[in-house]
Amino acid sequence: MPRAKKSFAARHPESLMMGYGYRPELSEGALKSPIFQTSTFVFKSAQEGRRFFETAYGLRKPGREESPGLIYSRINNPDLEILEGRLALWDGAEASAVFSSGMAAITTALLAFARPGDLIVHNEPLYGGTDHFFKSILPHFGIETMSFPSRSGPGSLSRRMKGAKPGRLAMVFIETPANPTNEHADIRACANFARAFSSRGRRAVLAVDNTFLGPLWQRPLDHGADLSLYSATKFLGGHSDLIAGVCSGSGPLLAKVREMRTFLGSMASPWEGWLLLRSLETLKIRMTEQARNARVVARHLAAHPRVERVYYPGLLDADSPQGRLFFRQCLGPGSMISFDVKGGRARAYRFLDALRLVHLAVSLGGTESLAEHPATMTHCDVSAADKQRFGIGEGMVRLSVGIENPEDLVADLDAALAA
Repeated sequence: MPRAKKSFAARHPESLMMGYGYRPELSEGALKSPIFQTSTFVFKSAQEGRRFFETAYGLRKPGREESPGLIYSRINNPDLEILEGRLALWDGAEASAVFSSGMAAITTALLAFARPGDLIVHNEPLYGGTDHFFKSILPHFGIETMSFPSRSGPGSLSRRMKGAKPGRLAMVFIETPANPTNEHADIRACANFARAFSSRGRRAVLAVDNTFLGPLWQRPLDHGADLSLYSATKFLGGHSDLIAGVCSGSGPLLAKVREMRTFLGSMASPWEGWLLLRSLETLKIRMTEQARNARVVARHLAAHPRVERVYYPGLLDADSPQGRLFFRQCLGPGSMISFDVKGGRARAYRFLDALRLVHLAVSLGGTESLAEHPATMTHCDVSAADKQRFGIGEGMVRLSVGIENPEDLVADLDAALAA
């Protein structure tokens, strides 16, 4: 870095996104980091290559002034190292790791801590891909899962957990707000639950999928979480032109995650790393505008005669349990809205087909507004009984609000509802 680390301590993340961790003099004076599109790196000597591998494989601890050496882009790459330093700033974390997708971040982090015979406790509902991985993939590896509703919290499992073998709980995993219902899970309560069912020889890890609110509107590590996870495809990337994931946390925990990433080969490429470096420079601007637009849209939908219910944190009653939780652990309501169209699936489909400015597509967090039908798209693999239990109805539409003019968004939604 051009200056000592201490000089950056008092600056805000949005200011540091322009240059933190990058030294122009090492790249011909280029203002922005080049794309290091290379598979391997040249060592100055055989001794240097040996030292680099010893630290990369954990055979010895690096010295005080020793930084990880560049070896091979599956292990490390300059674009990703700069990016990971900047991502850690947003989460207030010691370290971050970047992955080839959000699911790669989740699965790699989970496999870094869970073993056959272990137990994973998670909230419901979850993103459909995560739900499928927990319920259909993990059992093949001998890993059991146990779930609790977001609203009730993990305390509802305490009686069942008391009979579990000490040290069997590997991880508590929560997605908050939940996709697509926007229900909040209590991060601090989940952290306390993880500690209560840890053993002396093994500490259960609390991992939080923070994709819906991003580091601007929620900082899970500040509320007791050990790992903060993202699909960086969404707000962090923000332009619907890349696939990536992120895991942030303490240095020792991220060392385990990075080790697993090295041997699973699940890290992002230099190109995705460079694109994310670009996107982080405008993260606060984009997410602030998206949240401002979402407030306008949510209020309008809440008053619309053809909308049965709106699920949006910004509309929560401050005195309700969910409202108190939102105001305690969130910094803003974000830009994800779900709402129930009166008339069920048939009318929800007609609404989606009639949209013109808003695009009918899955994913979220991009500059453009997107709408989809959770029950038959992102959560199609969730059983009918579970969808009913979670409140994912046939009339539900999930809306990711972009940076378009809010008056135009409202007009497009009105026209589609009229259809």
